[in-house]
Amino acid sequence: MKKITLVTFSSIVSLWTLLVYNIPFFLYVAQNSESSLGGKLFLLTSLMVVMLVLNFMLTYLAMWLLRMVGRILLAVFSVINATAFYFIFTYHAIIDATTIENVFNTRYVEASAFFSWWMFLFILVFGLLPALYCIFQPIVLGSAKKMGAYCGASLVIILVVAAMNIGQTLWISQHDTELGGLLQPWSYVVNIGRVISSQHDEQVEEIKLPDGKITDHEKAVVVLVIGESARKANFQLYGYKRDTNPLLSKQKDLKVFQANSCATYTTAGTKAILEPQNSDDLYELLPNYAFRMGVDVSWRTYNWGEPPIHIDEYLTDQELSKLYPEVDRRYDGLLFTGLRERIMSSKKDKVLIILHTSTSHGPRYVDKYPKEFEVYKPVANSIEEGEKHLNLLINAYDNTIRYTDYLLDNLIRTLRQMDDWKSAMIFVSDHGESLGENKMFMHGLPMKLAPKVQYEIPFLVWTSDGFRNHKPSSQLPAVLDQHFVFHSVLNLLSIQSPAYNKDFDVFE
Repeated sequence: MKKITLVTFSSIVSLWTLLVYNIPFFLYVAQNSESSLGGKLFLLTSLMVVMLVLNFMLTYLAMWLLRMVGRILLAVFSVINATAFYFIFTYHAIIDATTIENVFNTRYVEASAFFSWWMFLFILVFGLLPALYCIFQPIVLGSAKKMGAYCGASLVIILVVAAMNIGQTLWISQHDTELGGLLQPWSYVVNIGRVISSQHDEQVEEIKLPDGKITDHEKAVVVLVIGESARKANFQLYGYKRDTNPLLSKQKDLKVFQANSCATYTTAGTKAILEPQNSDDLYELLPNYAFRMGVDVSWRTYNWGEPPIHIDEYLTDQELSKLYPEVDRRYDGLLFTGLRERIMSSKKDKVLIILHTSTSHGPRYVDKYPKEFEVYKPVANSIEEGEKHLNLLINAYDNTIRYTDYLLDNLIRTLRQMDDWKSAMIFVSDHGESLGENKMFMHGLPMKLAPKVQYEIPFLVWTSDGFRNHKPSSQLPAVLDQHFVFHSVLNLLSIQSPAYNKDFDVFE
């Protein structure tokens, strides 16, 4: 390959980054700027100039100062830029701190569901080939004097253009989340730093809640089912046109509450379900607190991204499959296996079982339920296929709700048969899901941007006869949030505690 100057190389890399990886960024600016046509064109041109010059300067500096390390960094950025662009283009994602945290908390089994030949081809063309160019293109670095001149001129241009757009400061601040989440490579570079900094600052130990006590010896069991990506809009119990809840809709004493999640991703949504109040701090969570107060607590999970759980019996799907080798471990039914025997064998009066499911998590909803629950046909095998045929994607998702209906109904029937125990079942989802509305899919958007389908969730409560009376609706807010779980469960388990707040309890 013929040698080129570092100026030429930096210009090529910067221009490629601008024109390829940042198409969604400029489309967003064009569609959302409220300026006149002339003002919009001026803003777009200004942003292009700033991004082009900034990327040129940093590419120049990286190559001149770091040499081969700089080449490797540019190559890595090319691959990550292409990957980010793919997910923004395909799933209309925004690469913010929430998205980065989800990436950190994603297991291979979940991530592999996104893999496709189209994805690999996309990353090969738009990521790997540019990366190879960055590694192998011969370059004449030039002198330090030239480096200083080019970088100094770049800074001047950036400052002048920024000053000319000072009037756009308010608009940019109003759209900072979207703009920052679409701008490559800054979206993931900045937000990876934010997430690492946040994790570093997290408390090593959760803040202990004040001691409480169990006030009676009545045998009581609460089964809390944390749903995954279950949205209210597709539940027959909430008025959905399809019979996605044919069994639960016939269940006696099942209470259906309007509710919103506190977040649109698993880690924060699950934390909100288990914590006593909304807080950025990590307070002692429901299973940990109940366990410390003397409750027999068991956690069964087919999920991940959970806050820290400190109890004796924490069982993953791998461990449960060893206990119940006859059960198909691919589905959430494994979590519900043997619950009656587990409860009956307890040596304590109070039992709390938490089941963390994964039933409605994309992108391959078709893999989340046994084939006998494929009531709605045909189905899309992936979101990529579902983008072209939304009705097929909705069919697959609705089948996951039918499977959830079966699991919850079977759980209630099991609890109802246990005459020696007072029992309760609570089902609440960690967040909702987008199924193509406004060309959005899955979940994880910041709350201020998220459509309601990503935070309107099902909240279902069943209790056995004579266990607890529900508050009249006049004493409850029209829409509950996830923190009602913590205080309602304390009531059900007869735990008297200063941490209990009667205003966040659905029971009298």
